[in-house]
Amino acid sequence: MASLGDLLRDWHQGAQAVARGDWDCALRLFSSVSEPPARVSFNVGCVHLLAGDPEAALRAFDRAVTKDACLAVGFLQRGVANFQLERFQEALSDFQRTLAQLRDNTAIDYTQLGLRFKLQAWEVLFNVAAVQSQLGLWTEAACSLGDAISKGPEGVRNDLDIALGQVQKQVPLQPRQVPRGEVFRPHRRHVEHLEPVDFLGKAKSAHGEDAGQQAPPGLLAAGEPSPGSSEEPTGAGGAAPGDPESLATVTVQCVLTLSLTAPRGADLSRLRALMSEALPPHAQRAQLSYQDPSEDGRWVPLSGEEALRRAWRDAAGPGGLHLQCRGVGGRPVLYQVVAQHVYSAQRPEDLALQPGDTVDVLCEVDQAWLEGHCDGRTGIFPKSFAVPAARRA
Repeated sequence: MASLGDLLRDWHQGAQAVARGDWDCALRLFSSVSEPPARVSFNVGCVHLLAGDPEAALRAFDRAVTKDACLAVGFLQRGVANFQLERFQEALSDFQRTLAQLRDNTAIDYTQLGLRFKLQAWEVLFNVAAVQSQLGLWTEAACSLGDAISKGPEGVRNDLDIALGQVQKQVPLQPRQVPRGEVFRPHRRHVEHLEPVDFLGKAKSAHGEDAGQQAPPGLLAAGEPSPGSSEEPTGAGGAAPGDPESLATVTVQCVLTLSLTAPRGADLSRLRALMSEALPPHAQRAQLSYQDPSEDGRWVPLSGEEALRRAWRDAAGPGGLHLQCRGVGGRPVLYQVVAQHVYSAQRPEDLALQPGDTVDVLCEVDQAWLEGHCDGRTGIFPKSFAVPAARRA
């Protein structure tokens, strides 16, 4: 299995190759990532579009939205690929799916996720109109542009009026897409810290010398030994500095498998802080379980600090502590909520709820909607219909 450092390095260098217009190099680097996350698959699709290969782009965007069904921008770009392949009905479906992901919001800002792009509702409506114009649905295209005008800012009103004039003259439109050269980039703090480090954050080279770049504090790629694990440990529970037994390996199965170096006996907040250096922000809140060696490796939920102390006692051997983010289909659970009201499914993708239902939240679609799993069912539901599980009476 490739290390996390290798994944981040290839991802970062691939994004740099896109910036300089080297499509072949970018594809080689992105494609070298084994089991790529949705954002890397999205990047592959964008590069194929730039290279003039919409068929390959379509396959990449398929992988991206399969891995992350909430990636609205992935549906947008897949619609562009279908449009270029003259699969207009499929493109229309993709743009409508993108619009549904917006959930009546005017925009989704992807900047915090590493993509310098804000998905605007008016642009999606413009793309709907573009497909309708290609299908000869001129009246429908004009209505879609009217909706775009009502949602768009003043600065784009003139461009939309021009597009409406084209439709009225039955001149087909071309869709809008993510700006040329914009792809998801790994977080800057991860790019700046690609070398293994000990718990104190002191990077070490293969010869034990200080390295020029540091990895996220306490983070090691899966399967790598802990360099300098006995050097300057912080200690836990009164462990003496310099005692090699004061540090332990913690293996975490989540979005990917990580091996962390942590003080033996570290509490939940310390472990989550380490996890958050390498995993998305929601990993800090994901429900954790530990592998109990006394029960044939059964995964036992970590309900609190007492359960974690028991897990540390069970993990006294050299294998260390094994944790897992409990999830559905390999997706981590962000947190749990409890339904307070009846919610009847309005569409196939909705999750029907009854008061008292406990829901594993898998994705925060936007400020108003969540995606969750309950009793073998997965779907979206209004955030206002539920409260955090910790607040249940």
